[in-house]
Amino acid sequence: MEEIKHTMISVNGLNMHVAEKGEGPIVLFLHGFPELWYSWRHQINYMAAHGYRAVAPDLRGYGDTTGAPTEDASKFSTLHVVGDLVVLLDGIAAEEEKVFVVGHDWGAFIAWHLCLFRPDKVKALVNLSLEFIPWNPKGDYAEQMRGIYGDNHYMHRFQVPGEIEASLEPIGIRNLMKIFLTSRNPGPLYFPKGQSFINPDAPPTIVLPSWITEEDIDYYVSKFEKTGFTGGINYYRALHSTWEHTAVWHKGKVMVPTKFVVGDLDLTYNVPGIKEYIHDGGMQKDVPLLREVVVLEDTAHFINQERADEINTHILDFFQKF
Repeated sequence: MEEIKHTMISVNGLNMHVAEKGEGPIVLFLHGFPELWYSWRHQINYMAAHGYRAVAPDLRGYGDTTGAPTEDASKFSTLHVVGDLVVLLDGIAAEEEKVFVVGHDWGAFIAWHLCLFRPDKVKALVNLSLEFIPWNPKGDYAEQMRGIYGDNHYMHRFQVPGEIEASLEPIGIRNLMKIFLTSRNPGPLYFPKGQSFINPDAPPTIVLPSWITEEDIDYYVSKFEKTGFTGGINYYRALHSTWEHTAVWHKGKVMVPTKFVVGDLDLTYNVPGIKEYIHDGGMQKDVPLLREVVVLEDTAHFINQERADEINTHILDFFQKF
């Protein structure tokens, strides 16, 4: 980690923290919730060692990136976050026409839309965990999930400012990070109102798997203790604003060469209808340049950390084609 360079870059009204390493074609890594640039530590080192310049920002509202008005969730729409990245790329890749992009979870959502809005910026894409979600005239993504799973689904419960933050506080950031990162439940995540989302039958002490250490947890805790989770939760609260402002891309297609990798235990992969969309041609229609879909067995949501070596290989093998 010591060899990774850390800089602050003025981006779209933010002071964006960027971690980077290596020289060569740029690979932009976009993290999810509740994560940081640090989630890409294995990929940063690997791609730098193979002739690439790995760049991983803390996205708007996360980590050491400052300047985002967390009290105003409307400032966390996909248009805002993609705008951050376009300006960032203009600053770090001024001489480079296009860059490679890798996204996970919310980072994948943002990466899909970066490619949808500005395909001129992206050479090729590897997205992890979250399939492309086309604009739906029936409503935003949180409302779609509410329609499937009901009012206790986490995306719906995240919508009220301050409510979820207050319910999470007694659990503690360290326990929360361990719970989030080590979950292997492929079912939906519920936050029943007035109840703890922690399984009452769960063991009192979480034993970390081999792919994540107490030192890794320490890093996440050190950052979320300073920022809290509101910045990340605001991405969910801005889903309706995103839906309202992206109708112009209804039936738009992602015209970037793409590889998609997901774990079979990922809760996103097990949403009703998603496997059919991914494997039966639906996503291929929306992402015409989708070259490959990989499903890793016995793998949960935080795939780039749990199966780091395999994900590294998948990323390098795909980008070497371009």
